[in-house]
Amino acid sequence: MAFARTDLADLAAFIAIARHRNFRLAGLELGVSASALSHALKGLEERLGVKLVNRTNRSVTLSAAGEDLLAGLGAPFAAVMAAEDVLNRHRHTPRGRIRLNVPDVAAEMLLAPVLPEFNRRWPAIELDICVENRMLDVFDDGFDAGIRFGGTVPDDMIAQRLSAQIEWCIAASPEYLAVHGVPAHPHDLAAHRCLQIRLGDERIYRWEFERGGESIVMAVPGAITHNSGSLANELARRGAGLVYAALPSIAGDLAAGRLQRVLEDWVSPGEPLHIYYPGRRNLPVGLRLLVELIREMRPLGF
Repeated sequence: MAFARTDLADLAAFIAIARHRNFRLAGLELGVSASALSHALKGLEERLGVKLVNRTNRSVTLSAAGEDLLAGLGAPFAAVMAAEDVLNRHRHTPRGRIRLNVPDVAAEMLLAPVLPEFNRRWPAIELDICVENRMLDVFDDGFDAGIRFGGTVPDDMIAQRLSAQIEWCIAASPEYLAVHGVPAHPHDLAAHRCLQIRLGDERIYRWEFERGGESIVMAVPGAITHNSGSLANELARRGAGLVYAALPSIAGDLAAGRLQRVLEDWVSPGEPLHIYYPGRRNLPVGLRLLVELIREMRPLGF
């Protein structure tokens, strides 16, 4: 059976469902409701005369016919999307929708200073930004790209640097230090309250220190564990304990005296922030423009 032109939108819906194995996530990618996707898939199956997707209350899987169809459609639809991006570059007003997954550090320090100008220059480009620290496959989860620190970017992704190295530091409120004392060495942290960091892969971060040729990586004590830099900084301002923070994120607090830096001779250099995306997908024009603007404005250096 030959495909009709009217099948193209439903085939795109099928590809999104097959990629996510989830109607809600597929709908988010395409900007339609899960019920609309279900209706489109049902119509496609009826016209083709085969069942493409097996659905239960708990899972969405492809039938054998669905697997074969997905294998045949992948490359042609990728070529169509690439052609659309090429045409988009010739438009006087670029348009489209970009979905990004970023940690809170990148959202606050990298994107927030840039997005107002991005929106002014290219108002027809929509940005859908999901802020979370969980590690994920941006392609499988329906995102065009993600932003992460260099050492955490998956090996099978293409990455572009967006910042200089990010320096990390230890700080606490003056009130906390007046009660608990100022640590003079990283080992002194054993007697302190530290705001523990849960990484995107669920591990608890071991704080890192360097001085001269000496390097220390240690687990620190603390009754509060977080996965949000902004929450940790606020807790530190309120005297809850020592925070291990990206220096740019608390520079204003340090200057205003709301936080006080400790262990300053123990530097904690970090990886630059990178944008990453699958190598099998061309960079959408809106994403390319965002990368260029970040590098132009350099909110975290470069």
